[in-house]
Amino acid sequence: MATQTARGGTLIAGGGFAGAYVARYLGKRGCTIASPENFVLFTPMLPEAASGTLEPRHVVIPLRVMCPHAELLLDRLTALDTSAHTATVGPFEIEYERLVLALGSIPRALPIPGLADHGLGFKDLADAIHLRNHVLSRLDAAAISPETAARELTFVFVGAGYAGVEALAELADLVSDASRYYPELREQPRRWVLVDAAPKILPEIPSRLGEYAARQLTKRGIEIHVGTTLESVDDEAAVLSDGTRIPTATLVWTAGVRANPLLAELGLPLDERHRVRVDELLRVEGHEDVWALGDCAGVPNAATPGQADPPTSQHALRQARRLSKNLTGEPRPYRYRSLGQVATLGRYKGIAAVLNLRLTGFLGWFVTRTYHLYQLPLFSRKLRVVTDWTVSLLFRRDIAELGMLGHPRRLGDD
Repeated sequence: MATQTARGGTLIAGGGFAGAYVARYLGKRGCTIASPENFVLFTPMLPEAASGTLEPRHVVIPLRVMCPHAELLLDRLTALDTSAHTATVGPFEIEYERLVLALGSIPRALPIPGLADHGLGFKDLADAIHLRNHVLSRLDAAAISPETAARELTFVFVGAGYAGVEALAELADLVSDASRYYPELREQPRRWVLVDAAPKILPEIPSRLGEYAARQLTKRGIEIHVGTTLESVDDEAAVLSDGTRIPTATLVWTAGVRANPLLAELGLPLDERHRVRVDELLRVEGHEDVWALGDCAGVPNAATPGQADPPTSQHALRQARRLSKNLTGEPRPYRYRSLGQVATLGRYKGIAAVLNLRLTGFLGWFVTRTYHLYQLPLFSRKLRVVTDWTVSLLFRRDIAELGMLGHPRRLGDD
C-alpha cells in the first residue's frame, strides 16, 4: 500500500458541503480531501434541478475549483488508525496531523415491505435526474395506456420535511407544464399525495407558516396524510397505515437521513443516532486530533444548549467556518443562532421565517431564492443559476428526459 502525507497535515474525509467549506476556509494552508466525487452538491437547489428550472450541472460545484489549494483523492475513507495517525483511502495510507470527518449521511430507509425495491430516493443529483426521467416517463405511459393512466399519474411522496414538500411542489409544476404537450391527457386528473408520520407538515418551521404551506398545497389538489405511515408498497400500489390503498407507479421516499454507516466501523464514540460524538470545539470525544462536523456528527451548539444542530447546509457552513479557525488558531466553542428557515412551494410561492419576520406567498418565495443564492459557493455558479431562473421566466420548461449522471442509490443500499 502506497503511503503519503496529507497536504498541510490536514486530511478531510468527505467532500460534501461541510468538508468542502473547511477546505475552502483553510485556504493556502492546504489539505487533502478524500471524496468519491469531484464536486459538491448544493442540496437546497436539488428540487429545482429535478424539475428542470435549473440546469443540473449548475447545482454542483467542482471541488478543484472551490478548493484550489487542496489535494483531491477520488476515493473513500475505509479504515482509520487514530493511534498511528493514519487513514486508509483507496490504495493509499494517508498520514495526517489532523483528521476532519465530514462523511455526511444516507437516506433513512425503514424495513417496510417493498420499499427497497419500489421506492425512489431523493438525496443526490443522480436521484434527482432519475426521478425527473421517471416522472416524465409516467406521462408517456399514461398517454399510450388510458386504462392505467390513473395509476401512472398518481405520485406519492413519503416525508413532509423540506425535501419532500419542495420536491413534490417542483415536480407537480413540471408535470403541469409538460401536460400541455399531451392532448390525450387533458381530461385525465393527476393525483399528488404527501404522507408523513408527524402531526403536521414542515414541523421544523413556525406553526403559522406550516399551516400556510398546507393550505397552499391543498388548494393545488394535493392530498396530505399526516400522522400516517407507509405500510407497504409494490409495483401496483402503496398502502398507508390508515388503510388507504393508493394505486401508483411512483413512490418517493424523503423521510429523513441517517449518519454514514461507515462511522460504526471506525472505532469512534457514537451517539444514539449513530453520529460521531463531538465536544463544543467540534473535536471528537477522546481524540485530540480528530474533528467532525455536518450530518455525520452530533454537534452541540452553545446557542441552543441541549439541542444538536439539524442537518442543514446553513449549519454545516457555520460549523465549517468555526472548525477551520479551530484547526489553525486557538480553539473556541461553536456557537451559531439560525438565521431562519425557508422553503419554496412551487408556482412562485414560498415561506420564510427570517429573524423575526414571517413571510409567505411571492415574498416568501423571493426571499427563499435569494437566501439560497447567497449560500451558493462561487460567483460563477451564482451567475449561472440567475441566468437559469431568468430563462425559466421567459420560456416554457424543458421536458426532455436527461441522461443519467451515475446511477441512483437504491433505498436499501448503504
